[in-house]
Amino acid sequence: MKRGLVIDLDTCVGCHACAVACKEWNGDSALSGPLADYEPYGAAPSGVWFNRVRHYETGVYPENKTVNVPMSCMHCEEADCVTVCPTGASYKREDGIVLVNQEQCMGCNLCTWACPYGARELDTASGTVKKCTLCADRIDDTLLPPQDRQPACVLACPAHARHFGDFDDPQSQVSQLVAERGGVTMLPELGYQPVNRYLPPRNAPKVSVMTTPDSASLMHKVSGWINKMIER
Repeated sequence: MKRGLVIDLDTCVGCHACAVACKEWNGDSALSGPLADYEPYGAAPSGVWFNRVRHYETGVYPENKTVNVPMSCMHCEEADCVTVCPTGASYKREDGIVLVNQEQCMGCNLCTWACPYGARELDTASGTVKKCTLCADRIDDTLLPPQDRQPACVLACPAHARHFGDFDDPQSQVSQLVAERGGVTMLPELGYQPVNRYLPPRNAPKVSVMTTPDSASLMHKVSGWINKMIER
């Protein structure tokens, strides 16, 4: 079994619902403990987040496109964050999920430096490193209906851009999506073999640029239209 996420970059609208749902669910997680907020009502609020959304602009106007890229732990097959951990706090489960034992972590930050995706954060409130758990406490909960045993980010996504499943099962939804859309890994040249896959955005549609009246002419026409409305 190799559990992970497929994220559709063509569908993601960058609404940050995944990040907020992740923060809410894991705020009281038995696996990671509370996620600290630093000066939430101050001038520079900050805090620990497992999932963040980056925004990039590609192409040239008018054929440009905004690409929203959610980033969290990739649950790499070659997870150096696990290898460098001096206490064994970072470990990889049999299903591929990478976790941190909060009782063993001493906050040395070696794993955060080893992660090229910036997916680990030192929680200064607890003095331990925290990261995405793929909501392991939720997906393993047999008391929940099968359809609810998914990460909070997947369940919250309004655009259905996030998918969770077993990549070792060729018939799973995630495996089929990768096969159909050519799902790719992030920064494969680094050799970490991340499990999570991204579905590439489709090409931006061709847009014909129409000529528009100059601003002075437009304002004159709008002014005339307003005057007619008033006269009525």
